[in-house]
Amino acid sequence: MNKVNVGVIGVGAMGYNHVRVYSELENANLMAVSDLMRGTLAEVSKEFNTVGFVDYDNILKMPEIDVVSVCVPTTYHYDVVMGAIEQGKHVLVEKPIAFTLDEAKDMVNAAHDAGVKLATGHVERFNPAVDEAKRLLNDGAIGEIVSASAKRVGPFPPRIKDVGVAIDLAIHEVDIMFYLLNSPASSVYANMGSRLEKCEYEDHAEIMMKFENGVVGILETNWLTPYKKRQLEITGVDGIISMDYIDQTVEVYGKNAQKVEVAHTEPLKDELQSFLSCVVNDEEPKITGEDGIHALKVVLAAMKSAQKKIVVNMNEC
Repeated sequence: MNKVNVGVIGVGAMGYNHVRVYSELENANLMAVSDLMRGTLAEVSKEFNTVGFVDYDNILKMPEIDVVSVCVPTTYHYDVVMGAIEQGKHVLVEKPIAFTLDEAKDMVNAAHDAGVKLATGHVERFNPAVDEAKRLLNDGAIGEIVSASAKRVGPFPPRIKDVGVAIDLAIHEVDIMFYLLNSPASSVYANMGSRLEKCEYEDHAEIMMKFENGVVGILETNWLTPYKKRQLEITGVDGIISMDYIDQTVEVYGKNAQKVEVAHTEPLKDELQSFLSCVVNDEEPKITGEDGIHALKVVLAAMKSAQKKIVVNMNEC
C-alpha cells in the first residue's frame, strides 16, 4: 500500500484527533505537526513520535509532505490554506471552510489553478447513520419528502473563541440537509441571540430553510443545553426517518417501519481515509470546497436574517 506523507497544522481539540487518526491509518505517514501553543505542541509531538514546529511554514516547505490537515481557528484558515496550496499541498480544512465567502472562493479557485485537492471537513457526512438515511431516502422509504427537522444542542465549549454557535454547530446540519435532500437552499429565515456572559457571539439559533426542491428544513441549535443532543428527522408522505448522530442509529416510522442496522464507525477516520484515497487515485473529494462554500453561505445568510429580521433569498447572497 502506498503511504501518503501528511502533516497537521493546529493540534488543539480537533487537530489532536487528526493526528491520532493519521497515526492509526495504514496508508498515512504522519511526518510533522504544528501549533502556536508550545506546551500542546510538545505533548502531541512526543505522544505520536513526530516532529513539531511552532511555525507551520516549516511543514509547508517540506517537499516530501503531500497532504496537510488545517485545524487552526477559523479566522486563520485562509492564510494557512493559501500557503499550503502555494506549496503544492493537498488540503483538508476543518469546517467552516473559511471566515468569509470571498476567502472561501479564493481558496477554491487557487486549489483548482494549482491542481491540488481541497476538501472541507464536514465530518458528519461520514457518519454511518447519515449513509443509511441517504440510502433509505434514495430507496423511497418515506415517499416524497416534505420537511427536515434537526436539533444540535449542548453545553458551551470554552475552546471556541472566534465564532458563534451558528458557524460552529448549525453548519453541520446545513450541510447534511443539503446532502440528504440533494438540493441547495433557496431562502433562509433565522432568529439568534446571546444569553451567556462568557460568549461574545450568538449562543442559540433557530433557523428555517427553504430548499430549491420545495422541502423545508428547521434547525434548533444552542450552547445552552446541559447535555448533548444531535438528532435529525426527515418527514415524508409515507413516514419519518429518525436519526441520532451520537448513537449512530436510524429508525423508520410509518409505512415501511423498521429499525435499521447501522455498522458503527469513527466518522473522522472514514473522512481522512477517504481524502487520502482521493489524493492517491486522483478523484474528487467527497466533500468539496464548493460544498464548504454552500454551507458557509447559508449560515452567513442566516446570521444576516437574524440581524435584519428578514427572509434572505440565497440568490441575492
